[in-house]
Amino acid sequence: MGSIMTIGIAQSALELGLIYSLVALALFLSFSILNIADLSTDGCFTLGCAVCAVLTIAGHPVLGLFATMGAGVLSGFVTAFLQTQMGIESILAGIIVNTGLYTINIAVMGFSSNLNLFGCDSIFTWGKEHIGGGFSTLLISAVIVLAVGFLVSLFLNTRLGLSIRATGDNPDMVRASSINTKLMITIGLCLANALTGLSGGLLAQYQRSCDINLGTGMVTIALASLIIGETLIGKGSMRRRILGVILGSCLYRLIVAVALRLNVPPESLKLVSAIIVAAAIALPYLKRQFAFYQTKRASRAENQRFILEIIERDSGDRRSKP
Repeated sequence: MGSIMTIGIAQSALELGLIYSLVALALFLSFSILNIADLSTDGCFTLGCAVCAVLTIAGHPVLGLFATMGAGVLSGFVTAFLQTQMGIESILAGIIVNTGLYTINIAVMGFSSNLNLFGCDSIFTWGKEHIGGGFSTLLISAVIVLAVGFLVSLFLNTRLGLSIRATGDNPDMVRASSINTKLMITIGLCLANALTGLSGGLLAQYQRSCDINLGTGMVTIALASLIIGETLIGKGSMRRRILGVILGSCLYRLIVAVALRLNVPPESLKLVSAIIVAAAIALPYLKRQFAFYQTKRASRAENQRFILEIIERDSGDRRSKP
């Protein structure tokens, strides 16, 4: 096991898992809470990465992170506008926004397919200088993600947050309660895409580069993290579910790290991700089927035992007759 997973590999996997967990939290808000399939995640993630990269190169790494959230809010607002005001289905709205963001992203990057951040200051270089040690990057990532998760948990338990949760559960009932469901959807998608943009910005500063195709497959990664977290933690309080999403993201990155250590070709990682997602989604169903099979098997055994008792009793009665 030591040759497969070292401390350095585990640390890198946890750092990436924490950064990507913000995308999983975004999908948690849109998919699990609002019951909306937002397919603009890939483009929004790259948007956050591009905005943060440009501002980091300009010497404003902290401002870049806040700007990524603002860019994500704008992306979420456009997606919500297409759904609520233009009558476009959520999946199509996400595809439209994701397609349009490709041009916007490459324009933000100065019509270059990639940007280099080596030599630029970032919150992670600041951590190494002021905190020191080999775990400063992990510590900064953990503090940011846990703070965001805590704030999201608090928000979802406010009156506005409860209205958003109710909109995802039963929009007709919420509408009958004189709550503007269109506004709730807009706020929820804006918040979700803000988290996606922040994740992209953190990744840009973490790996010191930005690529136009960086967000490809981000929905798959986030969905895998979300399903793994919900499978492990299950239902419960909002804080517990959010913690499960974060743990699911970290576990997903650990699985990918193990796959790389097992010499899985890099070009096959998308296939590995797809298999992980399929297994994570199918696991709850398989667990229910296994439980049903065990119950059915126990019931069948009980019926057979009952039939054998009847047969033995009838045989005993015949032998006792003269």
